[in-house]
Amino acid sequence: MANISAKDVADLRKRTGIGMMECKKALVEADGDMETAIKILREKGELKAESKMATRIAADGIVEILKDGDCTAMIEVNSETDFVAKNESFKEFVAELLKLIIAQKPADIDALMACKYDDEMNVEEKMKEMIFKIGEKLTIRRFVIVDGITSTYIHGNGSIGVIAKFETNVADNPEFAAFAKNIALQIGAYPTPYLCREQVPASVLEEEKNILLAQIANDPANAKKPEQIKLKMVEGRISKFYDNNCLVDMTYVKDEDMKVGQYVAASAKEMGGEIKIVDFYRFEKGEGIQKREENFAEEIAKMTAGK
Repeated sequence: MANISAKDVADLRKRTGIGMMECKKALVEADGDMETAIKILREKGELKAESKMATRIAADGIVEILKDGDCTAMIEVNSETDFVAKNESFKEFVAELLKLIIAQKPADIDALMACKYDDEMNVEEKMKEMIFKIGEKLTIRRFVIVDGITSTYIHGNGSIGVIAKFETNVADNPEFAAFAKNIALQIGAYPTPYLCREQVPASVLEEEKNILLAQIANDPANAKKPEQIKLKMVEGRISKFYDNNCLVDMTYVKDEDMKVGQYVAASAKEMGGEIKIVDFYRFEKGEGIQKREENFAEEIAKMTAGK
């Protein structure tokens, strides 16, 4: 019989979130083998999504893209640490998910989790297996499937992913690929919520105008001006909002004297055809996820309390 150390029990507990006694029993039954102990816990139903691991925050991870013919898929899969995001088995898992998404085209995350991963398990079951083996919380946060003419861009080691979609009759032109890549780079470098002015909701514009009116009212130099003048000032300033929030109105990253929309028009003219950006998607790893600040001294104190 293997000698089960306190460290072995603690390591299994860290990987599974299961109580110390259950972990020790599983290790004893597995004769000290960690992977076998995890399998035993799974078979006994001890490992559940509701375990302590489910409360952890997964704000790291990777954004990855796969293009297959006219179909392009992008996914964000989160982990707790950058270390796991660089793990080869984790990256292989993400790559397999993209192949599955393109092949099976699930409608949403729930549908993806129910998709068959291999001959033995579905995606949800494979995800749990990955969590138990890696010892960190993993989540599939979002994915998108885009059909048609696209260009893609991945920044760094998967920190940002971009898909830009086009309608054009010059896709076969050798210069189009470089142009389309420039648009994807623009989207990656400068996040913007809207493609064009027509996509900005009326409620958003109204709120922005109210903010600008309040700014003018609070400016002693402008507060006493007639309302009609103030409204004209707002209309003049609203163009700056479009410059910062609409892709085609933004300054082109490679030429400060040109807007993105002007670059598109100029490129179409040079290639002797028509080009239109019809949609874009930008995933930034962990955006909007509030990362928990860990106090390691307090954590150690809690772990050793009463010992």
